[in-house]
Amino acid sequence: MSALHGRRVVITGAAGTVGRALCRALTEQGARVIGLDLAAPDDAPVPVLACDLTDHAAVPTAVDAAVARLGGLDLLVNNAGIGGPAPAELPPDATVRRQLEVNLLAAWATTAAALPALEASRGRVVFIASRMAALPLPLAAAYGVSKRALVAYADALRLEVGTHIGVTVVYPSMIASPIHDSTAAAGLSLEGVSRYEPIEGVVGAVVRAATARRAPADLATTRRGRVELTIARHLPGLARRMVNRTVAGRLAAGAFDGAALAEGLRRRARD
Repeated sequence: MSALHGRRVVITGAAGTVGRALCRALTEQGARVIGLDLAAPDDAPVPVLACDLTDHAAVPTAVDAAVARLGGLDLLVNNAGIGGPAPAELPPDATVRRQLEVNLLAAWATTAAALPALEASRGRVVFIASRMAALPLPLAAAYGVSKRALVAYADALRLEVGTHIGVTVVYPSMIASPIHDSTAAAGLSLEGVSRYEPIEGVVGAVVRAATARRAPADLATTRRGRVELTIARHLPGLARRMVNRTVAGRLAAGAFDGAALAEGLRRRARD
């Protein structure tokens, strides 16, 4: 019998690519799963409650409803997230603010609402961050900033509730999903700078976080990811050189030609 059998689970962003995969995998391993998402699709693999997670007044009601249907809560997976083009040299706009709201503050609000139920069960909370939380990339500052802040929140939360609740951060790289569409449409695709990885790595990391004897603080999703995280944390100068070299190659290949938001990057590459 799976270690997840009978576990009561809430997954945010359940209607998206990663969320569906998580809902399906955990259900197949015997967990009882309810999703939260902006809308409740008819074809979702688990029941999904509609909730705008950026509406912090609505979040406790939705979480309470999910917990009531499950009869408690053993695992919260904060998976909901969005991306978008956001060069760091430009002023923060609505795209930046929306990413901070969804990627950071929504997870904070959802976790806060779920903590009483998780403490009662001695449960666990998992945050789906990003490799960009440790290894930032150009042209996507809002995403990297929001995910690094999410890690900082998880670290602070662990200090406060870690005696009763396991807190884990998962660090995937790029997963093929619509989250990248707006960035690609702006001509700022990071393909060739970051690498796609299989979604199974994220699922496996979440399962490990949920079933390990003691909740790990941080989990990469691939062997390459573990190497990149180690370099980012212990050899930051090398990490910067690696990214700069890769970006220079993409600029030379014309990857960002015609993208208005990358004009500053192109201009400095010419100087």
